[in-house]
Amino acid sequence: MQSDSTAKVPVTVLTGYLGAGKTTLLNHILTAPHGKRYAVIVNEFGEIGIDHDLIVDVDEEIFELNNGCVCCSVRGDLIRILGALFRRGQTFDGVIIETTGLADPAPVAQTFFADDEIKNRAYLDAVVSVVDAVHIAGQIEQSHEAVEQIAFADVIVLNKMDAATPEQLAAAQAIIQRLNRGAKVVTTSRSNVDLDAILDLGAFSLDRAVSLDPHFLPSNHHHDHDHGHDHHHHHDHEHSHYEGIDSIAMRLATPLSEELFDAWLSELVGTRGLDILRLKGVLQMGDDPRRYIIHGVHMMLEGDYQGPWAADSVPESRFVLIGRNLHDPLVRAEIEAGFRACAA
Repeated sequence: MQSDSTAKVPVTVLTGYLGAGKTTLLNHILTAPHGKRYAVIVNEFGEIGIDHDLIVDVDEEIFELNNGCVCCSVRGDLIRILGALFRRGQTFDGVIIETTGLADPAPVAQTFFADDEIKNRAYLDAVVSVVDAVHIAGQIEQSHEAVEQIAFADVIVLNKMDAATPEQLAAAQAIIQRLNRGAKVVTTSRSNVDLDAILDLGAFSLDRAVSLDPHFLPSNHHHDHDHGHDHHHHHDHEHSHYEGIDSIAMRLATPLSEELFDAWLSELVGTRGLDILRLKGVLQMGDDPRRYIIHGVHMMLEGDYQGPWAADSVPESRFVLIGRNLHDPLVRAEIEAGFRACAA
């Protein structure tokens, strides 16, 4: 079940392929006069180009900067570092984790599902991926990591807009749309972004994300299922086959049976959990007036009822899967049929 995150510290996971501009963005966060106090966790402090005169205090692996932020070097376990930060008794407006050296953001995200102590002190706010508009087309052909960083993101910072040709920009936008059509895209040059566009978004809190952006989950995808009769599906196959990663977005106007949905999802995760990078949904369960919010990373799931449907909205269920080996038409048809069969 999801717990109330209002008294907890929001955590942003910052990822991006080599050369995309992630370090520049992290430096911007660390040095900007934003008036907020962030704890920034990086894999190796030496990789971050922070001038030595910005460091005002050193406590083992925790570095305090003169703008009030704290920078940590992860040379061991992430949970240990987070615990050390919280034990210092200091308050933070947020925590930012930079994932250089990790194959994909999933291990970090899973920390906030698996560890009870961390769950009591912090919550995952968003996964932010920096993408190089000039080079991403070549990177995804060569790197599994570059693909997963896009597929896993809640927010994508499309960087180097000033250096990209119209053809490169169009290719980059097409890649993002195919790999992760549900992500929020922020365009910029030299990683100069408004921090409000990437921090404290509540993107992993679907209740908040959908209320702020009704289009956070696709509602007009060509795999919509909102009819009570048999119908044919017209698949235009404009989904991505990069590294076998694909997405399936489904919509159902008929209320779901919570019992049927739980059984179907448990079976789906049990058989395909390792292939599922992310899942997220806003669901209409039976005649309950509240929205059922669910999200997951691989085989770790959290779901709960949160808030009523907006007065001017039409209740419906929207569910998105992002993962590997989903492009097979038979697999897609099986998953879509399973979701439809959850109707009450």
